[in-house]
Amino acid sequence: MKQIKLIEVKSEIGAGTRGASMGIEALKIAALDFGSYFFKRNKSIRIPVENRLLLEPIKNEFAKRIAGVYTVVDKLSKEVQKAVEAPNTFPIILLGDHSSSIGTVAGIKMACPDKRLGVIWIDAHADIHSPYTTPSGNMHGMPIAAMLDEDNMENRVNNPEEETIEYWEKLKSLGGIKPKILPSDLIYVSMRDLEIQETSIIKKLNIRNYPVSEIRAKGVERAGVEVLNYLDKCDIIHISFDVDCMDPSISRGTGTPTKNGLTEREAGNFISRLLYSKKIVSLEVTEINPTLDRENLMAENAFEILQKAANQITRVI
Repeated sequence: MKQIKLIEVKSEIGAGTRGASMGIEALKIAALDFGSYFFKRNKSIRIPVENRLLLEPIKNEFAKRIAGVYTVVDKLSKEVQKAVEAPNTFPIILLGDHSSSIGTVAGIKMACPDKRLGVIWIDAHADIHSPYTTPSGNMHGMPIAAMLDEDNMENRVNNPEEETIEYWEKLKSLGGIKPKILPSDLIYVSMRDLEIQETSIIKKLNIRNYPVSEIRAKGVERAGVEVLNYLDKCDIIHISFDVDCMDPSISRGTGTPTKNGLTEREAGNFISRLLYSKKIVSLEVTEINPTLDRENLMAENAFEILQKAANQITRVI
């Protein structure tokens, strides 16, 4: 049985909408409402963040606050490395915005440099923009590109500043390893909202998407097995769960809600099925924004999924 270690990253500087830094506290409130001792029972560490940059002028138009993102993910990577290396420990990383996942994946590779890492990206969005292709400059739309060491220059529309390029190269090289993952070792789940630049690079790299329709047609059990089988050549696997993979009819408590998503039950059962695999080494939960929500509904849904996942981790892995 493994012990869960919580790593909290209350950073929202990579998002375009304010409020994701409050998502972790919203989860804790949800736990109290459910009468759960989850956050008392599991040890937690907090990563220092750079949210003060939200009050300063934006310097890097095509990768907003990239220097701050680098500072955060560098610190996060070291804590994730320690957690993955620790015996009988399973890290659950709670993020504000999704840009911090660059640090999560870097930390896993730093702990396991010789192992082939797979990533299950449960998200409405591909997050595979680079500073050269982004329409918004928001860093939470770039973590996959950083992990893949992919600039997508064929679809370049921007001319980033020299400082932006320097920090982008540092992000891609975080931990002294790049790329962190191969396109064949990445699978999207529930992705359904892309820009044309993303569609082009995903097609070029032949990255697999497992859409909501396929999960419903085959059922959660079979879908989980097929996703794991797709990553069968990987030695270890990380799950990144962005709550916007769920349908906004459940809750709009996330920065980029997108229709036709998963239900809370589908998402929870799917993640629990994935966690039967002993290859899963970490889980990430991100993009809860209670400022956009009513009655903390998104955090409550996310906490139910988190609790179900935690029960599976301590019981099976």
